[in-house]
Amino acid sequence: MYKKQSSQDDTVSRYAPLVKRIAHHLIARLPSNVQVEDLIQAGMIGLLEASRQYDASKGASFETYAGIRIRGAMLDELRQGDWVPRSVHRNSRRIAEVIREVEARTSRDARDSEVAEGLGVSLDEYQRMLFDGSHARIVGFEDLGLDDEAFSQGIGGALEGPESGYSEAAFQASLTTAIAGLPERERLVLALYYDEELNLKEIGAVLSVSESRVCQIHTQAMCRLKARLKDWTH
Repeated sequence: MYKKQSSQDDTVSRYAPLVKRIAHHLIARLPSNVQVEDLIQAGMIGLLEASRQYDASKGASFETYAGIRIRGAMLDELRQGDWVPRSVHRNSRRIAEVIREVEARTSRDARDSEVAEGLGVSLDEYQRMLFDGSHARIVGFEDLGLDDEAFSQGIGGALEGPESGYSEAAFQASLTTAIAGLPERERLVLALYYDEELNLKEIGAVLSVSESRVCQIHTQAMCRLKARLKDWTH
């Protein structure tokens, strides 16, 4: 018993910096009411679970495996906290549905004005819905069954959930095609955000737009991906 406890203590001591690094990476993208200490606490629980369940025969290093479990524990904590209003989730689903309908009808990217019309709201109201949705970014790639490293890794790694009954390769191909088919500005925002890891203010400087506009572009890109991958994510 003592030996097991000592081993866990060693693991916590050695990988605590990893937990903190992941927590601070996430907190930079979350609303101000989310506390980094809460993420770290959840991450520590994920680290202990990883130490108990790690199987070296699977091929992944412990740090890689632990990083996945740590981040997953933090995301679970955020979801359980339910800090995003239900109306925001509902609007996100509505936007994705309207985008899907418009693009199926026109065979091209849905325009902002068309989406607003489909929602029965003004263009300004649609932009506000996108901005509100930006505060739910944590469900961005997670809604597609991926973590936010998937974009920078070329949609690589193991996937869970949405590809049930289908091959992983087919889902990866569909997601890659969906990303490649996004409007140029939306593709650029995703690349700068997930690949280059720029924050919203920095992306705004690159594109010469406001931070709030970057939020809207990001949210619209995720809604468009959800619309185009509906068969995989439902």
